Amino acid sequence: MLRTIKLGVLRSLKAFGMFDVVADSRWRQNRLLILCYHGTSLEDEHLWRPALYLEPRLLEQRLETLKQGHYAVLSLAEALQRLWAGSLPRRAVCITFDDGTYDFYKQAYPLLKRYQFPATVYQTTYYMDFERPIFTLICSYMLWKRRGVVITDGTELGLNVPLDLRTEAGRHKVVRGLLDIAEREDWSGQKKDEMAARLARFLKIDYEALREKQILRIMNRAQVEEIAANGIDVQLHTHRHRTPEDEQLFRREIQDNRRELESVRVRNPVHFCYPAGVYREQFYRWLAAEQVVSATTCDKGLASTNSEPMLIPRYIDNQSRTAIDFESWLSGMGDLLAFRRAATQKYVPVET
Repeated sequence: MLRTIKLGVLRSLKAFGMFDVVADSRWRQNRLLILCYHGTSLEDEHLWRPALYLEPRLLEQRLETLKQGHYAVLSLAEALQRLWAGSLPRRAVCITFDDGTYDFYKQAYPLLKRYQFPATVYQTTYYMDFERPIFTLICSYMLWKRRGVVITDGTELGLNVPLDLRTEAGRHKVVRGLLDIAEREDWSGQKKDEMAARLARFLKIDYEALREKQILRIMNRAQVEEIAANGIDVQLHTHRHRTPEDEQLFRREIQDNRRELESVRVRNPVHFCYPAGVYREQFYRWLAAEQVVSATTCDKGLASTNSEPMLIPRYIDNQSRTAIDFESWLSGMGDLLAFRRAATQKYVPVET
């Protein structure tokens, strides 16, 4: 009900020209909207996780909205520099993608080139060399493919409980069980991939076909080097997609991440994005010690000169966002009407 009321209010405000009034205001010119994307579906990932993925046609519609609305799409480095200097152009926007999955290279990258929009990819690097699907994600995806059933015997997978695939919570419990085994037995990436293949056979899914499609896989070195050489700004997102609460381990994640990026000719990676949006106060000084100059979150909002450099908000766009909601945030109206800004601090590591 509240959602319906909100969308009705937004439509009325747009019809009365209020979106343009806010978009062209001095208030909006002093603020930067940083768009956050995760995945662009190769197949049906937007149905599996609509909060993280969107269809390519929807991404293209978003880019067309930016073009038709005469928004100034800036690179992250230029946008932050001009934000802090008080010299942003009207309707300033940045585009960012988290994780650096293959679907960015296949789906989003060609669209960005067509529209000639700059973008930043926050690239995690562990799987750049290990060209396999990300273990926790591919397991979750395959279990979703078999949603709606209960498998009474999971001993073949080392699980001594039934596999209830009828709900997201039930499927997550299975993934958590597999991850617990992997952590307890200190599995390598290869061993995890073997378990994913075993799970696929157990579920009667063609794992080789998924691997060939490169679903839920990180871009490899050649792909990262290609996008970096052709105008995509590649930045830090930790090596293993995790943020340890131990300073030495945390800083090692940044160091390993930076070293791997520089090895594929990424220049000057000094901007960072918190994996899964999880941050802690002690992280700020650890990042500064690693010469990181900005860090973006999953908290909702427009960035302003009052934004902490290590706590910069963004707007997460995905399959669930309506066109009117998206336009409201481009204009700034969405920020004015927002009442919940902090993202849920819920963290499941991609690679440990």
